[in-house]
Amino acid sequence: MAIRKVLVVDDSKTELMFMTDLLQKNGFSVKTAESAEDAFRRLGEEKPDLILMDVVMPGQNGFQLTRAITRDPQYADVPIIMCTSKNQETDRVWGMRQGARDYITKPVDADELMAKIKALG
Repeated sequence: MAIRKVLVVDDSKTELMFMTDLLQKNGFSVKTAESAEDAFRRLGEEKPDLILMDVVMPGQNGFQLTRAITRDPQYADVPIIMCTSKNQETDRVWGMRQGARDYITKPVDADELMAKIKALG
C-alpha cells in the first residue's frame, strides 16, 4: 500500500509545523491533530495511510490512543509510528506492544523518518 495521507498527532505546534513541512516537501498529504479527541475526529473525516503519534499529550496519551486505534477494526490496518521524546527502551517496547509498527525519538531525524515510512509503504 502506497502511503500518501499522513495524520500527525502531537500537542506541540512546533512539532506539528516541522512534521507537516517535512512530509509535504516529500509529497505527502498531511492532516494534524493536537489531542486524542482531535485525532478521532480526523480519523472520522478521512482515513489516513499512516499515523505519526506523539506519546506525551494532555488527556489520553499516545500509548492509549495507539491501543484504541489498533483495536478498532475500522482503523486496525493503519500503521502507526510513535514519534516521541520518550527514549527509553521500555518506552519503545511498550509502544510496540500497544500496536505501533515503529518507533522514532525526537528530535526527529528527517532521513530516518522517511526511511521508516518507505519501509512501511
